Amino acid sequence: MSTLKIKKGTSKHSAYDLRDPHSDVIERHTLAVIVDNEAGVLARVIGLFSGRGYNIESLTVAEIDHTGHTSRITIVTAGTPAIIEQIKAQLGRIVPVHEVHDLTVEGASVERELALFKVAGGGDKRVEALRLADIFRASVVDSTLENFTFEITGAPGKIDAFADLMRPLGLVEMARTGVAALARG
Repeated sequence: MSTLKIKKGTSKHSAYDLRDPHSDVIERHTLAVIVDNEAGVLARVIGLFSGRGYNIESLTVAEIDHTGHTSRITIVTAGTPAIIEQIKAQLGRIVPVHEVHDLTVEGASVERELALFKVAGGGDKRVEALRLADIFRASVVDSTLENFTFEITGAPGKIDAFADLMRPLGLVEMARTGVAALARG
């Protein structure tokens, strides 16, 4: 019987998590936390992060079951594998938390974000902003003689790229919803 030649690391195509938990590599993870929809739960979850000095890159919260009074908190955070495991374990110990899913580790997932951009400018910059919005499939949701307000939905990288292109064209203001994510399949 031959030995398996598996390289250290992780693969989205592997059923085994071969990451080194003692690694110093900072990884970005998307966590989905199902909690009771009651006062103070969000504060307890966020307090876990702030009390230990962990950063939250994105936070989205919404009720998912009106009759069961449960909400879904989607948190994007970064840390070493050991820190991410510690965060998941500590989240699981909070009483109103029902489930903690690490969508980054569990397999393929879909992440989307909604953003609004206010871009001011005239002449060629105005035309270029409209052209880029068309390429990125952004919708014009408000227009005046001085500016446009664009609405764009997509992966966080797409939102970042659109923002980078709009800055030299007169980006005045931006509002982002945060990441909403679901596992595929």
